[in-house]
Amino acid sequence: MTTTTEEKLVGAQALSGEDDSRSPSTIPDHKQSLAQEIAAMSAEEYELAEKNLIWKIDRNLVPWMTLLFTMSFLDRINIGTAKLAGLTTDLKLTSLQYNNASMIFFVSYVAAEVPSNLVLKKFRPSRWIPLIMIVWSIFQTTMGLVTNYHQLLALRFCLGLAESGLFPGISFFLTGWYKRKEASKRISLFFAGAVLAGAFGGIFGYALSRMDGVGGKAGWSWIFIIEGLLSFVIGIASIWMVHDWPDQAKFLTPLEKEMVILRLKEDTGIMQEGTFSWKVIKRALKDWKTPTFMLMYIGCAEPIYRLFSPTIIAALGRFTTPQSLLLSTPPYVLAFITTMTTAYLSDRTGKRGFFLMFWSAMAAIGYLLFLTVPIRYPGVYYFSVFLTTCSIAPCIATVIVWSGNTFGNHYKKATSMGLIFSLGNSGGIISSQVYRGKDSPRFLVGQGVTFGFSCICFISACIMYFGLRRENRRREKLYGPAPRPGQSHEWSSEEGKRKYGLEGLTKEQIVELGDDHPAHRFIL
Repeated sequence: MTTTTEEKLVGAQALSGEDDSRSPSTIPDHKQSLAQEIAAMSAEEYELAEKNLIWKIDRNLVPWMTLLFTMSFLDRINIGTAKLAGLTTDLKLTSLQYNNASMIFFVSYVAAEVPSNLVLKKFRPSRWIPLIMIVWSIFQTTMGLVTNYHQLLALRFCLGLAESGLFPGISFFLTGWYKRKEASKRISLFFAGAVLAGAFGGIFGYALSRMDGVGGKAGWSWIFIIEGLLSFVIGIASIWMVHDWPDQAKFLTPLEKEMVILRLKEDTGIMQEGTFSWKVIKRALKDWKTPTFMLMYIGCAEPIYRLFSPTIIAALGRFTTPQSLLLSTPPYVLAFITTMTTAYLSDRTGKRGFFLMFWSAMAAIGYLLFLTVPIRYPGVYYFSVFLTTCSIAPCIATVIVWSGNTFGNHYKKATSMGLIFSLGNSGGIISSQVYRGKDSPRFLVGQGVTFGFSCICFISACIMYFGLRRENRRREKLYGPAPRPGQSHEWSSEEGKRKYGLEGLTKEQIVELGDDHPAHRFIL
């Protein structure tokens, strides 16, 4: 029997004797009979049951979430392909008007992310996520019917409003299912799906644009219509394919639900618990980690929205539109590889900060090449596309996972992650304005701004790493080692209160502490 398995079984035994009546948690304490059944398992039985449980969760959650975000990313970026297919010509858009149409999506997107995360926590994910997908697919489809700039602008605004809840919602949702050192591979996989969407979405969009003239519609119209209808069908199917939180998931047996909850409690104590209160929201707003993660995320999110555009390759003036789309595919494939490799190594080592610092530094070097290499060297320029693409993609996934690993209390995490996504995705507003058509082919203003944001990501990652390391060491010095698996009762027991200086606090007040609880240790 391994020590880890022994401790888990001891933890189940301890939990089986806890009083459940006073729990304020959205993830309830274990029912005594089920906890006793878990505690009665042999080490081999528990390990096999846990392995089967994780595989069952993976196959029920990750593939469909990956598909949803892939469609979201396709619907978000297809305006670039539509531009190459004649959108700006047919609607008589100026360069500024096209940039505004790209930007307006992010205005509503950013504004609605925090409220959407709170709604997701308050209501069932199996209803909220399909609803927003169906709504945005309708807006996407009707974009294929626009006849002027103002109609396009209005629908792009509505698309951002409807789509705002998906990316932060899925990220928040998955962190409520997996232990902190298991989350990176899963969240990276669904983001990597978007990377592959970038790889083949442009080619798919170009193929749809060949329908030019069918039904009296332009090729760019069919890009919006077909991809919108595809999202609508997937949104309807999501009513049955998207699941709820662990304690409500229909695909799990009662024993499996309790095992999920046990695993989360052993990983983060009572940090998975919490009820809504303005005090918790205020705690999220005042936490130094929230603005630091916000800067970190915008540092890698701003580059992502222009990084994958075939426009940069087409601007070299050496390639046709189909060639530009094909040449933009290999960097995406490399980005998928670096994202998944980083996720595997990050989960295996339990580290986040070092990977972020490395990849953000590599991205900054790539943008320096864009700024310094003359356009007459297209090979070096194309290499820079590879370097920046394969560096920025793993940064995005790692920031998402690290922030989800860091914050405790469900509503504090929902608020903080919503704010992180809000500022981060406002990078789309910036990138829409700094990559101007008149700066083609080198886009020096845009590349210079993006270089600066890559540096912001690097600096923020350094601040976060050393800040969390210092706090971990301070807590070790004052309170000793953190509770080991099987000792999660220490977080709120009378003995634990004395050890951590929390005498006089109710369980509800201790839950409100979240990651400020002295027993918590941060992942670096």
